[in-house]
Parts: sequence; structure tokens; C-alpha cells
Amino acid sequence: MKFKRYGWIILVLIFVLVIYSQKPSSDPDSMPQSNVVKSSEAVQNDSLDEKEIKVDVKGEVKEPGVYTMDSGTRVDDVIRKAGGLTREADPSSVNLAQKLQDEMVISVALNDEVQEGDVTKGMTSETKVQKVRVNSASAIEIQTIKGIGPSKAESIIKYREEHGPFSSLEDLIKVTGIGEKTLEDMKEDILVP
Repeated sequence: MKFKRYGWIILVLIFVLVIYSQKPSSDPDSMPQSNVVKSSEAVQNDSLDEKEIKVDVKGEVKEPGVYTMDSGTRVDDVIRKAGGLTREADPSSVNLAQKLQDEMVISVALNDEVQEGDVTKGMTSETKVQKVRVNSASAIEIQTIKGIGPSKAESIIKYREEHGPFSSLEDLIKVTGIGEKTLEDMKEDILVP
């Protein structure tokens, strides 16, 4: 009787050992060499992708454009690469210490004093606000419209680039973030066509 009981225990142990010995090893040294090579190549490609990023610099910089930068650099670094700020730039419109991210858009705004001077220069007392042509205006010009900030300005430009020029004021409602109330607030400040 005891032998049968011990016999079953021994058979179960042998079965467990056989199954355990057939499990694939998680030891990286025992992996096939081709997998190890592929893994290291993938890591190298990933690290190369992470090292370089592209950033779009717009507005009041001397040389606006798309710049390739190293990952981990700051807004200040790409603005220097773009020739620095213009005399009319508002340095407080961007965070110079912010780390860059791939596909980031940096838009340096025009100084408020310069904007006020340009808007009122050469105008009669009846006209206080210069109307913005939304089909050709830059993001900074679009931001002068009442109720439009940087993100809505970028949305207007993106929509204009993807769908062509606006043919009427009502077309602006199709832009993400602009509803009827926003359109009502801004209609006095814009010109369509």
C-alpha cells in the first residue's frame, strides 16, 4: 500500500520535471543569436529616432522654418538656430526653457506695443481695428481676432491648408473649436475673400 502511494508521488514528480525541462529558457544568453542581433538593431534604430526631432518655428524669428534638433534641447536652442528673435518679438509669448518635442510648433508673437502701433498707424479715428483676411493671414495675425488664441489660429490655418480658402464667414464654423458664438464675436474683425 505504501509503495503504491510513493509510486504515484514519484510519477507526479517525474512528470513535473519533464514538463519543467521542456519550458523555453528566459535567459538571454540561451536565446538564438539571430534574435539577439535583431533586438540590438531595433534598440539602435529606436535610439536614433529618439535623438532627432523636427520642430516648426514661426512668427517673430529671423529665419522661420522647420528645424531638426536633438532630443532634450530647449525652445531657446531652436530660436537661436532660427537666427534669434526679431526686434518686434514678444519674448514672453514663448517658454524659452521648455523642452522640445517632435512635431512641436513654436510661434513667437508680435510685441503688443508694436501691434498697437501698426494697427492704429495711418488710420482715421473712425477705424480702430484692422480687419484680418483669414484666407491669407499668418497665425500671429489671426490671433489678433477677438476670441482667437494660438490653438484656434493653428486650427484655422490647418483647415485652410487641407480644404482650401474660406468662401464665406459661415465656413469658419467647420473649423474645430469655432462655434456660432465665436463666429459672432469675430465677424467684425475678419474679411472673407
